[in-house]
Amino acid sequence: MMYMVNFMNLVYCYIENNTSALDQTYIYQFKNEPVEIGKRVLVNFNHRECVAFVDGIEWNVSRAFPYEIKPVLNVLDEKPILNKEMIDLAKWISRTSISTVISALQAMVPPALKPKSNDSRIKMEKWVRPLANHTKTAKQRMLYELLAEKKEMKRSEWLKQSLSRKLEELGCVEIFEKESRTSEKIIEKKPCSFVLNEEQKYAVERILHSPKDVIALKGVTGSGKTEVYLHAAEEVLKQGREVLILVPEISLTPMMVKRVQERFGNDVAIYHSGLSAQQKYEQYQSVRSQDKCIVVGTRSAVFMPFSNLGLIILDEEHDLSYKQDQNCRYHARDVALHRAQTHHARVVLASATPSLDTMARALKGVYELVEIKHRVNQSLPEVKLIDMNEVIRQKQSYILSDEMLQEMRKALDRHHQIILLLNRRGYQPILRCSQCGKVLMCPHCDKPLVLHKEKNTLNCHLCGTVLKRIYACPQCQGKLSGSGFGTQMLEEKVARLFPNARLIRMDADTTTRKDAHEKLLKAFEDHEADILLGTQMISKGLDFENVTLVGILQGDAMLARSDYRSAELTFDLLTQAGGRSGRGHSDGKVLIQVYDKKHYAIQCALKQDYDSFFRHEMQYRHLAGYPPYTYLCALTFISKNEEMALDEANHVMMLLKEKDFKVLGVSELLKIQDEKRYRICVKSKSLELLQKEIYDVYQHHRTSKSRVKLHIDMNPLTLDD
Repeated sequence: MMYMVNFMNLVYCYIENNTSALDQTYIYQFKNEPVEIGKRVLVNFNHRECVAFVDGIEWNVSRAFPYEIKPVLNVLDEKPILNKEMIDLAKWISRTSISTVISALQAMVPPALKPKSNDSRIKMEKWVRPLANHTKTAKQRMLYELLAEKKEMKRSEWLKQSLSRKLEELGCVEIFEKESRTSEKIIEKKPCSFVLNEEQKYAVERILHSPKDVIALKGVTGSGKTEVYLHAAEEVLKQGREVLILVPEISLTPMMVKRVQERFGNDVAIYHSGLSAQQKYEQYQSVRSQDKCIVVGTRSAVFMPFSNLGLIILDEEHDLSYKQDQNCRYHARDVALHRAQTHHARVVLASATPSLDTMARALKGVYELVEIKHRVNQSLPEVKLIDMNEVIRQKQSYILSDEMLQEMRKALDRHHQIILLLNRRGYQPILRCSQCGKVLMCPHCDKPLVLHKEKNTLNCHLCGTVLKRIYACPQCQGKLSGSGFGTQMLEEKVARLFPNARLIRMDADTTTRKDAHEKLLKAFEDHEADILLGTQMISKGLDFENVTLVGILQGDAMLARSDYRSAELTFDLLTQAGGRSGRGHSDGKVLIQVYDKKHYAIQCALKQDYDSFFRHEMQYRHLAGYPPYTYLCALTFISKNEEMALDEANHVMMLLKEKDFKVLGVSELLKIQDEKRYRICVKSKSLELLQKEIYDVYQHHRTSKSRVKLHIDMNPLTLDD
């Protein structure tokens, strides 16, 4: 049956549902509603009310449709939330990352503005303003004139005035609502006393005046890259343009924010996952209204609503945290490069250990390579390897070697501070039955349960399952014994060995509360603790002058991963963590406990020799045909029905092999949340061809009504599962 519409206004919009089968625009009609592209509207979809994002409008349409066109129920915004640049960006992300458009749109805006019906609401406040002077007494008239002079007042303040309710009863004032705004303390700008050295001056000059729009800034740890950012940002702001500074993790945000606010005061907006929905909304609006001209934030800050962006800086650009690993799998670096083209802005990709992709492009001349080879204090820390095989043969502790303990005592005696890095949280990672040898596994995943002694629980670090601790094997009732150690056991042992030392532990378990990262780091900076121990969140970006010893435990653990980036990740972690030592006036030392001291990643980290590591690793990447020599895509097929997932994976693999791609798989992955997973990896020399063919696979899958879930990760950073 066909439905005829005559001179009707139509709106094309994306429904809030992220299901790939619904990844298209849907048509609704409207009459006098103030519909505009970029606004949210309320519509009826599949017999329920949904929020949708307006993508297009067609006026005065007269033609037949094979279905009835429903009306728009309501327009939710006075002004468009997103402009044309951001809507085009969402479609570009959808096309290049092979994800739904609505997932890209949802990634762009703060929770309070997301096109999602059940999400956070914008906090509103009641205000009053003068309406008409119906006062009857002199005191009433004085209060009315006070309000008229101020023009408007928060109702909470208004009600503190005597006779305020009487004026409301007389109709002298109007009560209305405004968006809530958190009161902002005034931050005084501090004059810059830092004098750039010649290397830093050259770096600033190239950032501002290079003929290339992308600068790969390679600077050793402690070389003062942050000051280079700030000087370059200052020049860009003088031109009336905006600046974005990205950091990879929330733990780094407070320190960077402090440095930037000291220089630029209240012109700085902050955006990261640790903020509440209301705080995110307020920061977003402050940039949208151009009240703030410089933004510091994590990955999602790349979507802030800039109007005249002039400079984007990615600090620690090599970090995996810049890649979103769920739904819309974008990389902040790719988005930054794309937005920079739109705004004609500069991009700085900065790191002491640049990603191989970035370094390869710099050496080819795609980016300009700028190097800072010396520390500000001209003194790199001494780095030493401790062979744990020899340590265990000598019957020393497998957690902290005698040499590590000796250096810790020396540092504490000098009232210096220590950082201990162990990239494994919890108390013990494996519990095994002493009788039958069975490892205690998560009931929903192919992953051992981790003992968390503080809460006496068994946790799965894959799916989040938390079980009450048991002491006997559930099969044979044998005694469970633990092996390995995590940050909780390390903290317990250090506290026992150094009872007078004050400890701070930073990992995913101690940083769940709001502002936890900032409070813990501030306490360590103020020397309220002598030893900071934690996972990789403390391995980079931290600058504490009093830290003279960094101890890295299980420094080669990542080499055991079956991932093609395991050597790169190991080198990055050791080099970055070691760079936290000796940044002040005292010499620094780094001790790395390893079992495989001959591995080239370990040896290059020992010498802090990035160039040698790059040459070694690129040889292996070339032989194996991995990025940056090829482009890669991982397709994961997920279902509780193992046979269905495997059949779908085999079918797609055969289709892609016909396209003359290099296809790896089908590989069985760990079960997660009772779902079986199979993966194929596709390699190609052409990114455009790979994206096109994978997009065809995605379109076929989304329209096939298959019950197998398909996760597509274009240019995956890790393949370990």
